[in-house]
Amino acid sequence: MTDEKKKSNGPSKRVGVYLCYCGGNISDHVDVEEVRRQMEKLAGVAVARTNMFMCSDPGQEMIMDDLKSGTVDRVVVASCAPSLHEKTFRSAISRAGKNPFIYEHANIREQVSWVHHGNAATDKAARLVSAAAAKAAHLVPLEPIRVDALRHATVIGGGIAGLRAAKDLADRGIEVTLIEKAPFLGGQLARLDRIAPTGDKAADLVCELAGQVLAHPNATVLTCAQVVGFDGYIGNFTLSVKIQPPADLKLSDVSTQEKDRPDLPGRFIPFVGVLPENAPEKEAAVELNTGVIVLATGFSSYRPRQGLYGFGTSDAVITLPELIRKMAECPADGSVLTIDGRRIRSVAMIHCVGSRQIPGIHPEDESGHLNEYCSRTCCAATLNAANQIRETFPETQVYELYRDIRTYGRGQEELYEQASRNGVVFLRYRPEAEPAVSVADPADSFALKVNVVDTLTFGEDLEVPADLVVLSTAMEPADVSDLVEMMKLPVGADRFLLEVHPKLRPVELPKGGILLAGTCQAPFDVGESCNAAGAAAVKASAILAKGYVELDPFVAEVDVGRCTGCGECVSACLQEGSLRLAPLEGQGEIVQRAQVTPALCLGCGACVAVCPENAIDVNGMTLKQYEAMVDSIVSDQTAA
Repeated sequence: MTDEKKKSNGPSKRVGVYLCYCGGNISDHVDVEEVRRQMEKLAGVAVARTNMFMCSDPGQEMIMDDLKSGTVDRVVVASCAPSLHEKTFRSAISRAGKNPFIYEHANIREQVSWVHHGNAATDKAARLVSAAAAKAAHLVPLEPIRVDALRHATVIGGGIAGLRAAKDLADRGIEVTLIEKAPFLGGQLARLDRIAPTGDKAADLVCELAGQVLAHPNATVLTCAQVVGFDGYIGNFTLSVKIQPPADLKLSDVSTQEKDRPDLPGRFIPFVGVLPENAPEKEAAVELNTGVIVLATGFSSYRPRQGLYGFGTSDAVITLPELIRKMAECPADGSVLTIDGRRIRSVAMIHCVGSRQIPGIHPEDESGHLNEYCSRTCCAATLNAANQIRETFPETQVYELYRDIRTYGRGQEELYEQASRNGVVFLRYRPEAEPAVSVADPADSFALKVNVVDTLTFGEDLEVPADLVVLSTAMEPADVSDLVEMMKLPVGADRFLLEVHPKLRPVELPKGGILLAGTCQAPFDVGESCNAAGAAAVKASAILAKGYVELDPFVAEVDVGRCTGCGECVSACLQEGSLRLAPLEGQGEIVQRAQVTPALCLGCGACVAVCPENAIDVNGMTLKQYEAMVDSIVSDQTAA
């Protein structure tokens, strides 16, 4: 870059360029110092600096010091994806007493160092940073969009995560409405007996939390309820809820609450859940105005296909949830486990049924899906059941057939060690050589036999006799396709709801004001689900605390003087309600002109592309700014 170009006419701005090594993620492939030297020569660039980790405190302080001293009045950060640290750098600029929107980001990790090497990487990084600096010179201070926020939260889902989130929100003085599709509260946790590894009774946890929510003055619980309509934006959502009790639910037939739960404002039904005492008995429609929404829609247990390991063809093959319930109802007064009146002398428990499925080895389900993820909680639950059998019914032998054991949580590794001490026999199989379950010969005394190639004995082919085969089934996301379509929710490849970032924004969705709690986003155990629910409640409380929320100002803006009211922009708009034609008085007559609802606008620019009068621009991403970026890239190419 020549000195003449550096002195060329342009906006009178002092741009600071700050380049990150990213601990080698960038600098291993991009010559960061060479990029810095090139940026120092650009017109309008006051300083160009580097740091090993620009997002660190020293990196932020470098930017803040230059802003406070007046050395720069515009900021460009060249680092990893802006979705990770854009808020970090805007916050640093605010702490320096400057407008946070005088900042532009250049992604030279995902867009450069992760896909290019050598001179090509350095050259591309220089072009991207140069373009960002050119745009930054045209940035103008913007003010965030402020919208009122209703001090009300809605939690969708009445399992352990939904109950926890509702209680935490109510305890913070926020009115909360909990919506549960089923007649009962407690979700999947209510279908368990004891929780591993603590041994707590699931019924106690459900009843305590459900009782606190049902009795809380700030909480309203709607069961047999389903969201059928959705509108609005963060701070001002509107939900249409339909209440429809199932026709076959007769409250008079439901068993009364257990004698040891006199304070529960409802009835507890073992392995079903808590039926609130004000349970609805007729259809109704409710409209909710709410500030934030917490999704706690939970999971469902994988249902093996007909014939898998003999499931559905033999009464001696059941799932782990079924075993847990049958064991809870089984009297513990004998030395041999008895299930459905049958003496069980040997149990074979098969792990990873419906989890960690491999394309080409495992068949897809009816929808073409494979559960390639690990369900995480199955190992501990299976080990816990095995220990209960061996300790309560010592003459019943237990075999665990597994691919890998995952006991990752506090106290879970002890379950594995305890199972070994209890005489549980472990057999490890390969996914391409899964166990084969078949009916035993009539002359045999056992109902089934399980053949497995055991890698722990160097590939020996073993035959396990079994009176009962238990399938440790996967956790699958609950079917929330209606909410996904209605609210435009992101879904991962595993079909769970997808958070913005697992570390930096673990309970947030891209759509502001909608949060995640529990197993709707991934397989969690009870403790993790409650932690996630607590995090969602804290985030929701922070959003509603001030009575208003501030949104980024990167939205469409209409130049009314140019707009002719043709309506092309309204037709192209991707977000219903964010752009409309509104009456406006001009030159003594009423005319139609485009009007933006900033809180709904996506800032996508679809309207800009179709406007024949160039009457619309997106704040922070104007055509003038992009033209400057293109000119910078073309100029660099000419110089090269």
